[in-house]
Amino acid sequence: MLSGTVIPSAGSDQNPEKGIFDFTMTTLSGEEKDLSQFKGSVVLIVNTASKCGFTSQYRELQQLYETYADRDFTILGFPSADFGGQEFEADEDIAAFCERNFGVTFPMFSRISVRGAEQHPLFTLLTSSPNPDTEGDIRWNFEKFLLDQQGNLIRRFGSRTNPMHTDVTASIDALLE
Repeated sequence: MLSGTVIPSAGSDQNPEKGIFDFTMTTLSGEEKDLSQFKGSVVLIVNTASKCGFTSQYRELQQLYETYADRDFTILGFPSADFGGQEFEADEDIAAFCERNFGVTFPMFSRISVRGAEQHPLFTLLTSSPNPDTEGDIRWNFEKFLLDQQGNLIRRFGSRTNPMHTDVTASIDALLE
């Protein structure tokens, strides 16, 4: 099983034992949310964008969220403008877009950077996995990171993988058994 920790580079002030559930993030409504509240649940983290060719995946993400609503599963959406500026500037605009067009009810967080020099430490952790199948830079919007109940990164799905694809649902089912 993979470790949910990251070892910082020299000179970093990041806690070397910081895991996914050690982060506190700001929601689109401005509320601070401690990710530790999701410990014990299977979590799918997705970097999202409102003006992308894959934006319609919000519909399938919501469907996936509703499919597993009665089980210990959640989706966490993190909007980003890192790929061609395909996200609104204001969190209120992102929230309105997601609700109006896709009825999104899963937790959505403030816009952050998911790659490059400004990459948020959460995504540094996700992309620095020692597993060659899950590590590496995010290549586009709507990449999906599946974590087990302890916050260990188990699978990574690319932008072209539909959230309702059997690879995704079978992986979730296996973790929920």
